[in-house]
Amino acid sequence: MTDARRGPSRMRPLWPLLAAMVVALSACSGGNNTTSSGGGGQVTLNTIWMKQAAYSDDEVKAMITAFEAANPTIKVNAEFVQYESLHDKIVTAQSTGNGQYDTVLMDTPWPAEFADAQIVRDITDKVPADFKSGVFDSAFTSSLYKGKTWGVPWINDTKFFFYNKKMFQQAGITSPPKTWDEVVTDAKLLKSKGIVQYPLAWSWVQAEAVICDWAEIAAVMGGASFIDDQGNPTFNKGGGLAALQFMKQTIDDGITNPASLGFKEDDVNSTIAAGQAAMGLNWTYGYNVLNDKTKSKVAGDIAVTAAPGGSSASTSGVNGGMSIAVTTKTQHPDEALKLALWMASEPMQEKYDANTFPEWKASFDKTDLTATNPDFWAAAKSAFAGLVARPVVPYYTNLSNALQVAIQEALKGSKTPQQALDEVAAKVPDMKK
Repeated sequence: MTDARRGPSRMRPLWPLLAAMVVALSACSGGNNTTSSGGGGQVTLNTIWMKQAAYSDDEVKAMITAFEAANPTIKVNAEFVQYESLHDKIVTAQSTGNGQYDTVLMDTPWPAEFADAQIVRDITDKVPADFKSGVFDSAFTSSLYKGKTWGVPWINDTKFFFYNKKMFQQAGITSPPKTWDEVVTDAKLLKSKGIVQYPLAWSWVQAEAVICDWAEIAAVMGGASFIDDQGNPTFNKGGGLAALQFMKQTIDDGITNPASLGFKEDDVNSTIAAGQAAMGLNWTYGYNVLNDKTKSKVAGDIAVTAAPGGSSASTSGVNGGMSIAVTTKTQHPDEALKLALWMASEPMQEKYDANTFPEWKASFDKTDLTATNPDFWAAAKSAFAGLVARPVVPYYTNLSNALQVAIQEALKGSKTPQQALDEVAAKVPDMKK
């Protein structure tokens, strides 16, 4: 895929940097609660990755190939699964026998569950200090639980606001909306002028995707928290309730494509790419898809900005970060950690940034990276400075599954937003048992 953000000047010699990094990683391996493979023999690591947004399969394989070249005694097997299958596959594999994986890809809400279930290792004392200080705080927090670090942050992403500049111009709209109220106003104008039947497309399928959209909107409507410090649910009032009411109203107003209730993120891309929507939220990778002339009828017409704001914030983004965690059952924890740190290194992330931004703060000040699309880099830097997190609680999977059902019920009209959220809130005490 052609990277619209990458120019010829992007290519820089990586091997000197990577060779130096190998030395640094070797120095940090070993230590408390680990056993070295020893003997200098061949080591095989079995790993699992996400087959979806952010880094492509080919990019992950290229990173691994480079790692194997720099570490000839380590062989890495990579398995790729869809996000929706990732959690359960990890839990099932690691709950029996010696476990299937040496490293696993861990979503932002999972550290609590995986740590309490002893699926992943505490690596608090093994992450280099310059790593902790060098990446965005929002990236590093994606691996934290109870003040400890349970994975190496790898993916740093959020949902951005994509819009069709040409459609906006046809409607006389001169700038992208800065608030969700303006989104509604612009959408109604686009519809009334006959430019597009359904101006908005969303990933509101009964999956984690709808939780991300809901959380992103809720954060700027006064409700960035799902659960308070005492463990009580707060999502059924304030911003959480307002966000769901907003979502339902866009359907009732005829500005949201009703098919959004079955859309995943790729479906949002496809709808916008076909010219059948003017606006939508999606992860970083959407930019290249929508501006690829081989895949999009509107290539060149799509622009991107940070997500709109609301009553309590000028903008917000949901934390879509993911970490590479070392499992408790691996026989090669040092080598597994070395792989994780390699994959998350600044050189690797800057080379493979076609579909996701680096998590390193310094990358955003390098003009050879940012020059080809400075507006997108600026929007990302602003968004990454303050992302809203989904709750890191041991029962998150059960909570999310229940909320997905409730949100669908509200959007379909079988229950009011208040009723749907109240019913989930009432179940939280049992989820905590």
